[in-house]
Amino acid sequence: MWRPTFYSSLAKSALFQSRRKKANFKGFFNPRRTLHPCDRGLGQRDERNVGQIAYILLCHKDVDSVVRQATRLTSVGDAVSIHFDANASKFDYDALRQALADNSHVVFPKRRLKCGWGEWSLVAATLEAVKAAVDAFPKATHFYMVSGDCMPIKTAEYARTFIEAHDVDYIESYDFFESDWIKTGFKEERLVYRHWFNERSQAKRFYASYNLQKRMGLTRKIPSDLQIMIGSQWWCLRRRTVEAILELVASRRDIIRFFRTTWIPDETFFQTLVRHLIPANEIDNRTLTFLMFTDYGMPVTLYNDHYDLLLAQDYLFARKISPDARELKAQLGKLYTQTGVSFQTSNEGPRLFEFLTGRGRIGERFAPRFWEKDSTIGRERALLIVTCKKWHVAKRLLDAIGAHSNLPKIEYLFDEEDTPLPDLGGIQATLAKRTRHRRAMMRMLFDYYETDRLLICLDPSNLELFSDFYSDRSETRLLEIDCQYTDAYLEGHAKRVGLAGEHTSPETFKTLLPTIRNDVFRESELIRDQNFPEFYRISEKANQDENARPLAKFLDIEPAQAKEIAAADYLFLD
Repeated sequence: MWRPTFYSSLAKSALFQSRRKKANFKGFFNPRRTLHPCDRGLGQRDERNVGQIAYILLCHKDVDSVVRQATRLTSVGDAVSIHFDANASKFDYDALRQALADNSHVVFPKRRLKCGWGEWSLVAATLEAVKAAVDAFPKATHFYMVSGDCMPIKTAEYARTFIEAHDVDYIESYDFFESDWIKTGFKEERLVYRHWFNERSQAKRFYASYNLQKRMGLTRKIPSDLQIMIGSQWWCLRRRTVEAILELVASRRDIIRFFRTTWIPDETFFQTLVRHLIPANEIDNRTLTFLMFTDYGMPVTLYNDHYDLLLAQDYLFARKISPDARELKAQLGKLYTQTGVSFQTSNEGPRLFEFLTGRGRIGERFAPRFWEKDSTIGRERALLIVTCKKWHVAKRLLDAIGAHSNLPKIEYLFDEEDTPLPDLGGIQATLAKRTRHRRAMMRMLFDYYETDRLLICLDPSNLELFSDFYSDRSETRLLEIDCQYTDAYLEGHAKRVGLAGEHTSPETFKTLLPTIRNDVFRESELIRDQNFPEFYRISEKANQDENARPLAKFLDIEPAQAKEIAAADYLFLD
């Protein structure tokens, strides 16, 4: 939460004003300042107005790689403040300093700390590096946090223009208690208990201390004026924000005491203080560093074949780059210093990764909910299901059926949120509610339409729904529409579901399309493997007579009427 009284007094303080002058901050505190030319588009740039970026680099190994990274980042006029973990050897540290001794755009903090994952030491090391950068680089207008595993995925020209285009801080910060940023494990325990030991290297002491505090009720209070926030530790902050944070922690030792024994404070410290000091309209709640996590909570490692994917993402840096991805590092390093390069971002990376890694993983269904266990659609009722991956084809078939009968029909009610449905008391409001109470909702739809026969559409991926409806006392029939899938259609499908964007490269599609095609085939095979009774298929490759026969049995209508439905010449058009 922003504290205007505190921030106003801070801005008026002599020390803050002196640092503001030293940093050449002209225009930052003027609400009527002229917009930077870059505000009119990322393709324009005025060198006289572009400030210096000071990169805060935390690293602990691979001296040669750190030297190359620092040299690359400073080659275009930017600066780097390097904290090299004190756990590393003095020999490596001395070699690093010697290799960069002649680079006036590189600085090292006065204190070098031993860092451990999840510890306060990571925040303390960051603060040391930030202080060194603030003092050494008075022209730096922005401070960008990176690690030794990060690489730029845009040009320096683009990065500067992007950052200067808007007068905001880029930092991911969500309410610690209200958000679901923490998926598993400790949540409030991170804050209300004191953590003195490293969970990875001192696991027994860590959990013994935690269990003792929990058993004795030794909780602590969060500083009353802080709204704890959480988010990624990879941020880019304006100079005035960084200086305000340094002023705050210098005057509020209680904040340091609190976060010093907080678990994984690098995900909460800066995220909380920025929100405490800066108005919400001056914060862009995102990180500029592209990173993905597996479903085990581990960061995804990037390799040589990810070059095109990375350039298409709407980020400036990426982590974590494999040490063995020498070709990728060379390509990105060469790209960074180029000028006049334009980028078309599609930003499909996370969805694409989730899709490709999720193939073949079959989850187990939880036990039926108590309100579903004894529910039934009705013994005397017939549920007719049409399934097709090409939703428009299934919808056209329903229209054709509707033109020749009074059979009530509903389209993809378990797949499309905006499918028109009657008011059923709220059970139809969301896809999650419909799926959770599927039998109850279907029973209510039968009642609403006052019918014993109802026709619906389902996507072929809904195998669990098929099985559940077939296990009901009602009669269930299933009609699968077998379609042909061209590359052009699959590319459009990938874009519609967010696996690709308008500017996804042909190389990415070459990898993606076979996977989607196999996925469609696999869904069809899984349905057929169930050996459902009353299962029928029509096909795009079949003629009208061949399709009329299964249609007649599925709908329980005369063959002549089924042939009229199958004769719809527009049915399979894309």
